[in-house]
Amino acid sequence: DNSPAESFFNLLKRECLNRIKITSFQQFKTVIEQYIYWYNNVQFSANKKGMTPNEYIRYHSNL
Repeated sequence: DNSPAESFFNLLKRECLNRIKITSFQQFKTVIEQYIYWYNNVQFSANKKGMTPNEYIRYHSNL
């Protein structure tokens, strides 16, 4: 069981892939790359004290 990965892919499908029409593999690749960037660097998470995942990792790796 890998619940963090399953959760990520569930969010990817709900928030991104189900909302747009993808017509090529290149478009699919671009959409995935943009979503991963957004997920790691832009979106804030309440369970990570309002930090992005990258901020949270950097904060906890400096302790």
